[in-house]
Formats: sequence, structure tokens, C-alpha cells
Amino acid sequence: MEYIKPERVWLKNSSDYNEKWVQARIADDPTILGLGDLVLRDKERIQPSAGRLDLLLQDPESYQRYEVEVQLGKTDEAHIIRTIEYWDVERKRYPQYEHCAVIVAEDITSRFLNVISLFNGTIPLVAIQLQAISFGGNISLIATKVLDQFNRGMVEEDEEIAVPTDRNYWESKATRDSVRIVDQTLESLKKIDSKLNLKYNKFYIGLAVGDSPNNFVIFTPHKKFTSIRIRLAQIDQWNEALEQSGLDYDYRPREGRYRIRMEPEQFKPNVVLLEQLLQASFAE
Repeated sequence: MEYIKPERVWLKNSSDYNEKWVQARIADDPTILGLGDLVLRDKERIQPSAGRLDLLLQDPESYQRYEVEVQLGKTDEAHIIRTIEYWDVERKRYPQYEHCAVIVAEDITSRFLNVISLFNGTIPLVAIQLQAISFGGNISLIATKVLDQFNRGMVEEDEEIAVPTDRNYWESKATRDSVRIVDQTLESLKKIDSKLNLKYNKFYIGLAVGDSPNNFVIFTPHKKFTSIRIRLAQIDQWNEALEQSGLDYDYRPREGRYRIRMEPEQFKPNVVLLEQLLQASFAE
């Protein structure tokens, strides 16, 4: 196999490739952006306030929508404002979905990265630097996420307002079998950190080390199953492993968690996978 040195191509200065070409490549394969297995909902989407949204992508499982604006060369003030404006229009038109603004540019300078970062936490915003690389007469696009959306904790995870309960509360609310799944998972968690213990609250069962909460995984027992929510970045490795397991799961981008519905008889066949997920979450 022969080594070929790649060469960066600045599309802004190219006569062969333009912004439409980049949009078409992303539309054909949205996974280029590294945001997951998204699908194209629309492109060149007309906005009521004038202008066109380059690409509207959607997660087929969580239904989160991504308003994507592409710019060749360096990002600038107009690019940032346009992206946020289109995101705002779409979220107001379709409030039943979660929405995320996505800025894509060939070069996101430190100056504008600092500006974009100021919005993060208030506006769900992702910034992606997209480089064109030429090698052996071919060209490819490589995306690097330089700013990810800020994941807020859910209200139920706020320890200051969590109402403490006990094991009896959950056994009466759910069943002993579903609470037993929590006990079995704790045995696996003890292999990761022997100091971890369960903390019973009104809306969920969390974890703590002493008096300090550490809710990288939380549990909500129900009558026939237990919901296990594990804080992890969504990647193909975990998606594929969960698909093969046959477990009922989804991903919650707003929480940054996988949610797994575990029935009592499913625990033992999937304990190895569960331990891998917990170990990865603990390490993040």
C-alpha cells in the first residue's frame, strides 16, 4: 500500500467546488458532520422572515432537529446571526421538537469561537469545522466538532429539590422485581467504585458517594420494567451494541443520556453490556 500525502483544499478559493456542492454532500450523507445517524428533512428551506436554511436534519429516534448553516472560508458575524435566526424561526414553528443550531465553516477562528461560546448554554449550538482534503486525485470532507451543545441537567436531577424517599416507597410504587434490577446494577457499579450507594428520591433512584451525589446513571422503576438512564455521548459503538442486544432504548440529546427499558428477565443476558456502558459513563 503506497503512502499518499493528503493536501488541504480551501473550497472558498476553488473554482471546482462551491457551497452548493458541500450542501449536497451533507444532504447525501448527514453522518459526515459527526452528529449521529441523522436524516435529511429539507434543504434550502424557505424562511418566513426571508432567506433559506441550508439544511434541516433530524434524528429519527429522538426527533431532535438540527438547523445547519454552511459557509465556505472563515465564519463571520453574519453567519452566526443567520444560523441563530433560522434556529429561532424553526423552534417557534415546530415547538414539539428539540432544536439545535449548527454552524459549519471551513475555518472557525478563536475569536469567533469565543463569541459562539457565549451563546452556548442559552442556545443549543454546535460549531463544526469542515475541511476538504485532496489525495490521489480524490477529495474528501473531514468534520471536526469544535463546540458541542451544552447539556443541562433535568429538574429531577436537582439534588436541592429532590424529595428523599426510601426503598419501601419504590417497591410500592413499582414492584420488587423492578427494584431488584437496581440492586443487581449496584453490584456491577460496586466493581467500578465500591463507595457508590443508592440514593432514593421521589422521582428517581440515584447514586451517591457519602453525601455527594454522582448521578452518571439514574433509575426509575416501573411495574414491568426499570428505566436506566446512563450519561454517555452517543456513538455508533453503543448504538450497535444496544441494537444487537434487543433492548428497548433511545437517546435523549437534551440530557446526554441513553435510556434503556430493562425487564427483569433481560438483566442477566445483558449484564456484560450494561457494565461496559456504566464503566464508559463513569470514565467520562
